Amino acid sequence: MTEMMTTDVRAIMDRTPFDVSAVADLREVLNRDPSRYRTLRDAVATIRDREKQQPSGSQETNLRLGVGEVLLGRYAAGLDNLKRAGDVGMALYFQGLAAENLQRYQEAADAFAKSAKLGYDAKNSELRRAGALRRLGQADQSNGKFEQAAGKFQEAKTILGGLETSVGSSAEYHFQQGAVLAAEGDLELAAAELEKALALDRDHNGALFELAYINDLYGNDDAAVDFYKRCTERPPVPLAAWINLGVLYEDEMKFREAEQCYRHVLDYDPNHPRARLFFKDCQASKGMYYDEEAEKGYTVLKQLLEIPVTDFELSVRSRNCLRKMNIRTLGDLTRTTEAALLASKNFGETSLAEIKEMMRSKGVRLGMALEGAERGGPGGNDHRAEPAQEVSPEVQAMLSKPISELSLSVRARKCMSKLNLQTVGDLTKRSGDDLLECKNFGVTSLNEVRDKLSALGLKLKND
Repeated sequence: MTEMMTTDVRAIMDRTPFDVSAVADLREVLNRDPSRYRTLRDAVATIRDREKQQPSGSQETNLRLGVGEVLLGRYAAGLDNLKRAGDVGMALYFQGLAAENLQRYQEAADAFAKSAKLGYDAKNSELRRAGALRRLGQADQSNGKFEQAAGKFQEAKTILGGLETSVGSSAEYHFQQGAVLAAEGDLELAAAELEKALALDRDHNGALFELAYINDLYGNDDAAVDFYKRCTERPPVPLAAWINLGVLYEDEMKFREAEQCYRHVLDYDPNHPRARLFFKDCQASKGMYYDEEAEKGYTVLKQLLEIPVTDFELSVRSRNCLRKMNIRTLGDLTRTTEAALLASKNFGETSLAEIKEMMRSKGVRLGMALEGAERGGPGGNDHRAEPAQEVSPEVQAMLSKPISELSLSVRARKCMSKLNLQTVGDLTKRSGDDLLECKNFGVTSLNEVRDKLSALGLKLKND
């Protein structure tokens, strides 16, 4: 049976002509059994070696190599071959796939448009073009070009609207719809569309990645890990899936698994800056000095912070307020300030005094985790509000923006959440050193935050 599988892939790659039906058969074989990607890698290597020994320079050879490289996730090499394969629909379609994965979204959109015009899988080419335009919009959004982003999103939605009658029941259509909704911030509707895509194709990599990302945003780490793992089971795997999965593993202190994720990225791109830095951080975390007594103390504190607030004898009013604020454990309280509690409706000084007394009896206090004392260390810097300064209404509006509008990476977002930073103004009150004290937040993430603030004309404290 194994020999038959090997022969299938090699025979398809050598089929003449190497046309639409050949690629369709190849993708079907690979989808049925992802282990055959190994055979595809060998087949591509054989064609490449044959071309070196007896150069033909034919367009069809370049097409074979280009399609094979793209299916293996080697996008740069694939794009080079495909550009020498002539102005044919299949070559342009796979050029679009390669350019999209290389984050050259305008080039991808143009290639998909040409592919559709030449009649190569026209409807799917248009769906892919919508996806490339959506990604262009997301890039504009990250750079603060919100009007341009809205225009790209609308263009993508117009394309999808025109395809609803003909391909509205396909997995790719629901994925593209869900991805646009997610980009516009409508995550609930986006998740519903993405679930429809998975119901039609449980292995749709795009839908798996988007659902993983949405769950990651909501803090549903277990669900996010599950979706990311499924996303990595079928090549070609988005490099961002390996990066984000590695970050989640690090949060769970699973450094070996995280290191393996970063290795996968470096296998494809040895110079990937984030993967190189995260890999180095991960190795350092694995090799850190192990203080048994300190670890015992941390374990005890960790168990204490996981105690549900319902286990304590609090008044009905206090219990109700904590439930409305989604404060479930003693640890949640250590990440909450007095001001935040008092800002809650029906929560007054009496309830505050009750909770402070309960926490004092357990040896913890409000805001303790925000001061870097969650591991029992000494209190850190005092981050209480500084005296108000006169600022223009425009700057004030900018400072009042939620941090989510900065479109930070997963790792940076988790730090903001741990430090309970809600607005851009909250962030500017922290220094770079404050942020670097946050677990798993390194120099790359710090530079990212500084770049995002700089684009708004803002800086971190002491910068």
